[in-house]
Amino acid sequence: MPSLKDVQRKISGVKKTSQITKAMNMVASAKLRGAQERMQTFRPYKAKFNEAMASVAGHLAGGGFPLMEVRPAQTVEIIVITADRGLCGSFNANIIARAENEAKALEAEGKKVRFVGVGKKGARYFKKTGKLRQAYEDIMGTFQMFNAREIAQDSARAFLDGEIDECRLVYGQFVSVVTQKPTVERLLPIAGVEEGDGEETGPGGDFIYEPGPEEIMDVLLPLYLNVMVYHAMLEVSASEHAARMTAMDNATNACKDMIHDLTLLYNKARQAGITAELMDIVGGAEALKG
Repeated sequence: MPSLKDVQRKISGVKKTSQITKAMNMVASAKLRGAQERMQTFRPYKAKFNEAMASVAGHLAGGGFPLMEVRPAQTVEIIVITADRGLCGSFNANIIARAENEAKALEAEGKKVRFVGVGKKGARYFKKTGKLRQAYEDIMGTFQMFNAREIAQDSARAFLDGEIDECRLVYGQFVSVVTQKPTVERLLPIAGVEEGDGEETGPGGDFIYEPGPEEIMDVLLPLYLNVMVYHAMLEVSASEHAARMTAMDNATNACKDMIHDLTLLYNKARQAGITAELMDIVGGAEALKG
């Protein structure tokens, strides 16, 4: 049985750890409110942007846009968006695992796969595989739209130059505080919108576009890529703080359980010490009588 001093030292250490995890839980909770507000504010914008694109695309007679060109996929680029920091449970690991499964499925079809890492955790992991083309580290804490634009334009350039034939996004979608779902979306080529897709939301009509739909699409398509990447980064930011809050709450509860067990162990050790001292005293008294 460990000594009383050893048990006391362990109890003190676990209590300090519990204070740290509780503080981290509170910090993550405060950051989650801001990140969740940004994400929820941007979601209607993304939905309206997609609606506008669908409306303009419905008035086009055909394709002809380089970013919408569908060609046989020989090289596929996967943009993996993770957090810069850990201590958020299996959040980053789940995104990385989803990206790896996506890559294995593509490689099984004979396609070449390469990665773009957004966030330190994903970038450092895929750097070890030798398949990382570009890394964007230490930006997830303070990212803005220009960061998403840089990432989107880089992949768009690679697509237009013929370096890649397809690009996919892998990120953690925020479902709720306790649920963050690894999600895969196709970024390039941009999917065309066919007439009749989607639900009818109200009375329709014919619109006259100025300038023409083709010129509008030339502007909307690059913006669409920016919106998609920025939306994914917002989802990951909110999901990261939610996962960290849950992980720190679980760690605090685990510390409480450890303190309870260690306190029982301390009481047993102290009782054993008291019993041993009483036995020594009784034994000494009996020896004196003899």
